[in-house]
Amino acid sequence: MARWIARARDTNVPFYFQQAVKDREPVQMLEDMRNMEMLNRQLTYTPSEALLYAIVHDNQAYAQYLLNQFSDDALAMPGENFCCCPPSAPHLSMAILYNRKDIMALILHVAHRMPSPRSYVNRGGGIYVLDDRTPLHLACEMSQPETVIMLLGSGASPQAEDLDYMTPLDLVLMKLRTSKVNIGAKKLCLERLLMFMPEVRFNMKSSLKNDPENWSKVLGEETFNYLVGKVPGTLFLIAMQRTLAQLPAHKFLKGLDELPIPAFLKPITSQRTIFLHD
Repeated sequence: MARWIARARDTNVPFYFQQAVKDREPVQMLEDMRNMEMLNRQLTYTPSEALLYAIVHDNQAYAQYLLNQFSDDALAMPGENFCCCPPSAPHLSMAILYNRKDIMALILHVAHRMPSPRSYVNRGGGIYVLDDRTPLHLACEMSQPETVIMLLGSGASPQAEDLDYMTPLDLVLMKLRTSKVNIGAKKLCLERLLMFMPEVRFNMKSSLKNDPENWSKVLGEETFNYLVGKVPGTLFLIAMQRTLAQLPAHKFLKGLDELPIPAFLKPITSQRTIFLHD
């Protein structure tokens, strides 16, 4: 610790704190640096701001410590230098942007102890641009099927709309039609969304109906016909919708792992559910 203090006195304290988080220095050292005061000026980071650095650098041990020790404070809004969108859930959004699924599981665990966990998971607003997209929108935009099911199981609404009236399903459909990259992940996002949508509502339905030939090629005939309302859901889809609906949001990650269902529906291992104490 002494070498960090010596360097910090003569140079950029924030840089060395970030570097220490990146280097996975011991948690207590990181906490000493976070609370450092020098020259009568308080140079400290809040738990919320420190958690953002832990997410960026995938420091799971420090993220776990901050969420365990500070809980609500760790998920509070950071200062204006870190986020310009007050209604957002920046920690969730940052975890999605950097694809930190393990840390996101920790965040969701703590979020379920909040007075309104679903409100937190469904907050709109991006990190840098106020676009009113929820974390689920972002996960679909990033084509992250594991993240999508984690958010849906934790109470994220598949019917939420952004400022352009686009639901997460609309975003996935647009990406499937316009991009030839990572098609498998995009289709998995679609499948997971449908498992949490007993009533399929989205704004591109008219587009699908007006161009059935092309959309049938993109989605497959069975999925296309289901989305436009020509056929009911398969028995498998209906069974999964009802099964997943029975899992309480605060125990979803562990419950999903324990369900006697196909392995491809259990992307969240039990290891990701035991980091925090109940």
